[in-house]
Amino acid sequence: MCARFTVYLWDMPGYGASSKDPGHRVDLAWQGELFTRLLQEWGLETPHVIAHDFGGAVALRARLLHGARFASLCLTDVVALRPWGSAFFNLIKEHAAVFEQLPAAVHRGAVEAYVRGAGHRGLRDEDLAALVDPWTGEAGQAAFYRQIAQADERYTEEIESRFGEISEPTLIVWGAEDTWIPLERAHRLHAQMPGAALAVIENAGHLIQLDAPVRLTAELTRWTESVREQGRDAN
Repeated sequence: MCARFTVYLWDMPGYGASSKDPGHRVDLAWQGELFTRLLQEWGLETPHVIAHDFGGAVALRARLLHGARFASLCLTDVVALRPWGSAFFNLIKEHAAVFEQLPAAVHRGAVEAYVRGAGHRGLRDEDLAALVDPWTGEAGQAAFYRQIAQADERYTEEIESRFGEISEPTLIVWGAEDTWIPLERAHRLHAQMPGAALAVIENAGHLIQLDAPVRLTAELTRWTESVREQGRDAN
């Protein structure tokens, strides 16, 4: 895909290698505004957007609440419909201040177990480390619990009734074995987006990009090429 498109990768504030300053908001409402501003900063008027997990709620909020427009939208195992959040996620949300005080080794073990649960085929050590390391250390540990504490279903509740307004070509991709956001959500989301296509990838969990990278890449390549062809036909 990189040979056909210029790829922009956004690392959301509070996540990955981005700032983990405790004074920065990391809730989904703020992320949606920031994403819209970032697209403007990059000069991308109608990009192809591929979103995963919380990125789905962020992209949908940017589109429905902040005026962003896309050439196409691909929603991959996304947070979009209530209820969301595992039992462990919600336990943390209720007691974030307590969890922040866990000894570093206990914290890392808990996060590793949590992240492992998102995969279906088992994670390689290097992939697990890449996902967990940003949430370790003094700043990372606090940031992990902060982003969960600031998660709130009202941020998807505000937009759920408007999904039918999405007019851009939209593809929903889901891992059939996703235990974090079950496949049932994909079918519900598809029903609320009448013009969207749905692709279910077998033997893949929530971390579909690690469980089935070849099949996901093939699906995304097929999709983006079909959208480009539609654009050429329209012209």
